[in-house]
Amino acid sequence: MSRVLIIGAGGVANVVVAKCCLNPEVFQEIMIASRTKSKCDALKEKFDGGKTVITTSQLDADNTDEIVKLINEYEPEMVINVALPYQDLTIMDACLETGVHYLDTANYEPPNIPKFEYKWQWAYKEKFEKAGLTAVLGCGFDPGVTGVFSAYALKHYFDEIHYIDILDANGGDHGYPFATNFNPEINIREISANGRYWEKGDWVETDPLEIKRVYDFDQIGEKDAYLLYHEELESLAVHMPGIKRIRFFMTFSEKYITHLNVLKNVGMTSIEPIEIEGVKIQPLQFLKAVLPDPATLGPRTKGKTNIGCIYQGIKDGKPVSYYVYNVCDHQSCYKEVGSQAISYTTGVPAMIGAKLLLEGKWKKPGVYNVEEFDPDPFMEQLNKQGLPWNESFEPELVD
Repeated sequence: MSRVLIIGAGGVANVVVAKCCLNPEVFQEIMIASRTKSKCDALKEKFDGGKTVITTSQLDADNTDEIVKLINEYEPEMVINVALPYQDLTIMDACLETGVHYLDTANYEPPNIPKFEYKWQWAYKEKFEKAGLTAVLGCGFDPGVTGVFSAYALKHYFDEIHYIDILDANGGDHGYPFATNFNPEINIREISANGRYWEKGDWVETDPLEIKRVYDFDQIGEKDAYLLYHEELESLAVHMPGIKRIRFFMTFSEKYITHLNVLKNVGMTSIEPIEIEGVKIQPLQFLKAVLPDPATLGPRTKGKTNIGCIYQGIKDGKPVSYYVYNVCDHQSCYKEVGSQAISYTTGVPAMIGAKLLLEGKWKKPGVYNVEEFDPDPFMEQLNKQGLPWNESFEPELVD
């Protein structure tokens, strides 16, 4: 019997819980734990009644001792971490202490340092190996499916991959003047940071949103795509043989960029605390509090997302180009699980990764990024679990 602890109760957790309940042969029992128990209880009420037994608990995921206590009481086989990336290390520590497997969707971020790196989590590799435990890092869509796509491309179509462009397009419209499709604090930190891409063995840094391309996305159309740094660039640079350049592009509307620039110019995107009437607050956290909750965007978001990777390399000495991507409809996601496509495309891969780990297909001691596992069972599950993929051998290139 598989018993799983899910930490987090936001939009992504909503999808993970829903999909676990649709796969009861693997997920017989799940517990949802979060700082706000009422959110956990709401998810239980929403998805209860099937074959999967759902329980809930209050949990401060910043406190390793609390996590250890809960794990020891519930005795899960693994933890699915869909809480904030600030809490990755406390949860990993608890998993090591209690002897359970671990999976997350985003790399650790220090709360007061805008730095996105895997070094903190990669440092746990030997500890998990010695404990005989598996830790799967970054098992959302990007990072996550983009890494699986890369492993699949290398396994089936290339001897060497030289160039990777990751393209993340959201053609959805929620009707608000300005809102983020996932946690505002994390989203704005990513966008406001300097851009970076990997080329010829080193990192090339750019100003925020300095590099823009226009790309014609299947079922969405032409969109402005901006070069950002994203954590899978770091892991793919290590794990893809023969790589010469990796870039990441995400689309934003002109309206979104205008609002973001205004907020940035007045200091609202800063993570440096300021004092107001004797109380210190972080402007970005205040902004997060007043923006619409991404978990509420589902019923009003219309349109589609298109996320995928374009590869260039060689096979049998001949040049090959390959594009693999998923198109996801916001309203179809909402009708199925009550979430918009951004949460759906993150939560479904997290459930798939956990499923493969519990089935033994992705279980090996240590800390791993998804591209280090066999991609074929994951690609098969994407088609079965609601994220079917498309491929092209004559793609339009970004440049």
